[in-house]
Amino acid sequence: MVAGSATAPGEQPTEGENRSIRASEQASEDKSSGSSTEKSEQENENPQGLTESELKQLAELKARDREVRAHEAAHQAVGGQHAGAISYSYERGPDGAQYAVGGEVPIDVSPVAGDPQATIEKMRVVRAAAMAPAQPSSQDRAVAAQAMQTMLQAQVELASGEGESASIDGRAEDIGQVQRPQDSQSRQATEAYQNVSAMQGYGFDSDAATSIFI
Repeated sequence: MVAGSATAPGEQPTEGENRSIRASEQASEDKSSGSSTEKSEQENENPQGLTESELKQLAELKARDREVRAHEAAHQAVGGQHAGAISYSYERGPDGAQYAVGGEVPIDVSPVAGDPQATIEKMRVVRAAAMAPAQPSSQDRAVAAQAMQTMLQAQVELASGEGESASIDGRAEDIGQVQRPQDSQSRQATEAYQNVSAMQGYGFDSDAATSIFI
């Protein structure tokens, strides 16, 4: 065991004792500085001084905001000219900021009047837009089904129109060769349309011009 030596009153501390005192003071200063730095970092991360539950709520709101914005942006990007402007619903966070917790994009699902082929192409875009997000909602799937119905109806109209044009030509031999595959295509499209209608529980509605992605 090493014994220490006490300095008598009035005596100056030795050089060794001075070093010991200075080292002790420096350690105290370092500890105080470290505590101050740690406190400063915590204040920067949580400037509002939120509670633990409020910080958890804030993290969830920020994650939801990112998810909603990405979801609606995917709809709009793929929908192009057939999609309208995004609208959001917000919730105020414990930090006072507004965060998107819901959103919607209007989409035109009406057929192109008098042009079944254009309707088919349009509905392909609408259906792709509906299913564009990584996790389509039930409303997104409903819009995709509606677009599929409209597309199948347009295919029926297109097949029927081509059949009528071939009949008007008056060339019996050619009509026989062209009509049969067209009739088959028409029947297949009609059956597919009827099957989708039955599964969805509603029929084709040409007045349903707009649906909403949510």
